[in-house]
Amino acid sequence: MRILALDTSAGHCSAALLQDGELTQRLEAAARRHGDLLLGMLQELLAAAGLRPADLDAIAFARGPGSFTGLRIAAAVVQGAAFAAQKPVVGVSTLAALAQGCRRTAGAEQVLCALDARMGEVYFGAYAADAGGLMRPMVEDVVCLPADIPVPGPGPWYAAGSGWGAHGADLLAALHSAPLASDIERPCEAQDVAVLAADAYAAGQTVDPADAVPVYLRDRVTSA
Repeated sequence: MRILALDTSAGHCSAALLQDGELTQRLEAAARRHGDLLLGMLQELLAAAGLRPADLDAIAFARGPGSFTGLRIAAAVVQGAAFAAQKPVVGVSTLAALAQGCRRTAGAEQVLCALDARMGEVYFGAYAADAGGLMRPMVEDVVCLPADIPVPGPGPWYAAGSGWGAHGADLLAALHSAPLASDIERPCEAQDVAVLAADAYAAGQTVDPADAVPVYLRDRVTSA
C-alpha cells in the first residue's frame, strides 16, 4: 500500500509517505509558511522513493479541526494532487492523528485531545487504542466550552494538544482527575495521518477529490 499524507492544520507543516509498511516524513514548524513548504515536501518524498503520483493508492490529509487557513491549504493541495493522479482521498480527523501520535511515542492507551479553538472554546476528542494499536474515537469530535467536554469514563487518560495549555484548569475541572501525563506542545503529524488513512483506505472509506473538504466543527471560524 502506498499512501501520501499531509497536514497543515496548525503551526507545523508535514508530509509523509507510507509505502509497504515503511514511513518517511518531512516535518517543519511552518509559521504560516504551509503554502511555501508543502508541495516541495510532497515532491521530495515521491522523488526519494522513485514514485510518481500515479503509483499511489490514495492521498490523505488531516481534514480538521484546526486553523481555517491551514485546512483550506491542505484541502486545495490534496484536491489538486488527487485529481491530477486520479486517486481517491482519505480525510483523517486532526484529533485522531494527534492521539495516534501519542500512541506512537508514549504508548498511550487512552487520549483526551484538546486544541485551542479560540473564542474560549476547544476542539475536543477522546480516543482509545484498539487491539492493533490504532486510535478509535470514544466520542464524536466536538467544539465546546472546556467545562462541557464529553469525557467517556474515568480513564486513566493521556492529555494532548494546545487546548490543555490554553484552558488547562477548566479542562481538569471537567475531567475530575489529573491525566497520567500530558503533551501540550505535540503537533499533528502526517505520518500518523498516513497510518490511520491506510486503515480507512482498506475499509473503503475514501472520497472523490471534489469531496475532500475541511471539517471545521463549527460555522464561525477564526483565520488563525
